[in-house]
Amino acid sequence: MPGPLFHHIARFVVSLALLAMAPAVAAAGQPAADAAEAPAVSAVRAFLLERAGGLGDSVAVEVRSPSAHLPPCVAPEVFMPGRGQKPWGRVSVGVRCGEQQRRVRYMQARVTVTGRYWVSAGELPAGTPIRAGMLSAEQGDLSRLPANAVLERDRIVGQEAARPLPAGTVIQSHQLRKPALVERRQAVTLVAGGEGFRISREGHALDDGALGGRVRVRLSNREVVTAQVTGPGRARVMF
Repeated sequence: MPGPLFHHIARFVVSLALLAMAPAVAAAGQPAADAAEAPAVSAVRAFLLERAGGLGDSVAVEVRSPSAHLPPCVAPEVFMPGRGQKPWGRVSVGVRCGEQQRRVRYMQARVTVTGRYWVSAGELPAGTPIRAGMLSAEQGDLSRLPANAVLERDRIVGQEAARPLPAGTVIQSHQLRKPALVERRQAVTLVAGGEGFRISREGHALDDGALGGRVRVRLSNREVVTAQVTGPGRARVMF
């Protein structure tokens, strides 16, 4: 009969054998799922990096791996579903799989775009014409800004604050308006013309109007016409 020492040694040998087999079992199971999904993950990352490239100073893409139960994705073709989805923040992308691209799966990712944006350097009362010195540049994750944030300074300078803006406000498109070139009750020169003729008349504006905006103008005979603002105190009759 084997003694206690023999049984102890036998258990020790079996334990070593199991430990040696464990990595092989893990290697046989886990990498199979990773290898199956690697082409899709790589394709999604490359697609999003290209879409977000140029939007900021740096771009980082984190792709959530799909379920390991899915079959391998052959020849992945990535597309952005829906319309108007920005290529930053949390995004959902579609992937067509297979040689004939008939299988479609959807994957989730987060795109971080780091870049410059503009805030009000000080308090801006409503109606303030905005100059470059009234803005301050900030650096951060653009995907976390309000949806209507204006990233180009040239689109802000020359506009007016449509509402009071506290210092440090991220400038958004709905907070801006074009400065009025025609004001209500102001005398306006109306111009109408066509091929070979040009006439002008005087009237009074019934509305405020910025460049390119439409205003109603009352003429001396009480007739009201609609005109498009072309400059300070000037408008073109709309036919």
